[in-house]
Amino acid sequence: MGGWLRRTGGALACALLLAAGPVVAQEAAPRALPGVPVGTGLPIPRFAVLRSDEVNLRTGPGPRHPVDWVIRRRDLPVEITAEFDTWRRIRDIEGTEGWVHQSLLTGGRRRTVIVMGDVRTLRATAAPTAGAVARAEPGVVARLLRCRAEWCEVDASGHRGWLMRSEVWGVYPAEEVD
Repeated sequence: MGGWLRRTGGALACALLLAAGPVVAQEAAPRALPGVPVGTGLPIPRFAVLRSDEVNLRTGPGPRHPVDWVIRRRDLPVEITAEFDTWRRIRDIEGTEGWVHQSLLTGGRRRTVIVMGDVRTLRATAAPTAGAVARAEPGVVARLLRCRAEWCEVDASGHRGWLMRSEVWGVYPAEEVD
């Protein structure tokens, strides 16, 4: 798919996400500390977007925790799975998890999705028989414009069209996006 994920502290630091897949130890969310806010109160899980070209995934919430992975791909969709103060535990399309500072993420109306599986056809309208606008390879990151029923409208490098929700990662099955 793409070589945007790099494991720190290893011999060869570059990893393809569709290769065998990294093994990341699951870590329990930290307990709340007195006087420290736990999170935003927004729904968990939810999708967000990386806002930097290089994002360190730490083993825990805070700068003292070691960096376990480095993601080198701005605008990559990620799923927020936990919050602690200003830190967010995120998961990528392959399931790799780590903690990042909230300033490295953006959510809300600026969303992206990543094309999964085979080469996909962007359609002119939300119908399987609609004309083709473009074709997108697996790993292409597209801006998410809106979703209705089983279709999502995206912009992939200036090509605006519709993909089936099941063809992308970065939006939930029943989530409404406008």
